[in-house]
Amino acid sequence: MYRFLLTRQWLILALLALVLIPTMVELGFWQLHRHEHKVAQNALISRNLKEPPVPVASLTAPGHTVPRSDYWRTVTATGTYDTAHQVVVRRRTATDGRIGVHVLIPLDLKGGGTVLVNRGWVPSAASQHAFPDVPGVPGGEVTVTGRLKADETTSASGIKDISDLPDRQVMLISSTQEAERLARPVLGGYIEQTAPESVGDSPELIEAPDDGSIGPHMAYAVQWWLFAAGVPVGFVVLARREKRDRVEAAAKAAAGEQQPAGPEKPEPATA
Repeated sequence: MYRFLLTRQWLILALLALVLIPTMVELGFWQLHRHEHKVAQNALISRNLKEPPVPVASLTAPGHTVPRSDYWRTVTATGTYDTAHQVVVRRRTATDGRIGVHVLIPLDLKGGGTVLVNRGWVPSAASQHAFPDVPGVPGGEVTVTGRLKADETTSASGIKDISDLPDRQVMLISSTQEAERLARPVLGGYIEQTAPESVGDSPELIEAPDDGSIGPHMAYAVQWWLFAAGVPVGFVVLARREKRDRVEAAAKAAAGEQQPAGPEKPEPATA
């Protein structure tokens, strides 16, 4: 009764099911791994934000790549701002989604060395070629507190680095690029400023990273696995329905053949 499964149509359907099942299972595990990554990242953020502040030079140095275990650690830096080499980082969003720039300034440390400080967000200038209106910084020695971040890269951020930008504008926050521009060593990574507060709330300080949301990845994983389980169930249901329809069609055909023919009509009489 199931010989129809060997027809071209059903063989193609079976092959499609065999492809869909492992694909959906793999997509489920992909979402599971994203869920686990998010949970681990939330734990790292929570743990590092609670750590007491330490001098930035104790966690990084010129040419150093900030390891993931040190992301978002609270650090302090004391020195003087190098206002002549302040730049803006293009295409950055504020908390409410407005597009603008981040203000990046070198801080020459009291004990020697330079670290980059992301002061926060300001609106872009009316023209992309113009430098935006950026509030000034205090002169003399200052102490900055913030979160330690790793250098940005195109592969990690998805932001395309553009070299022929207007003066004092960059696409990525990179200590390596800034060290070349400044012609002096710069500590790896940068500080995302949290204190002191900006005068008049400009630049707008960057909010702390979210460490509470885990996203819908686990739900998506379960959804893909349910889809994978549903494929063979659906195949069986379709096959049983096809069998039933064929049986009913065969029964109707047999009943039509067995029905007796009616009496023949007599030919009309002729004169």
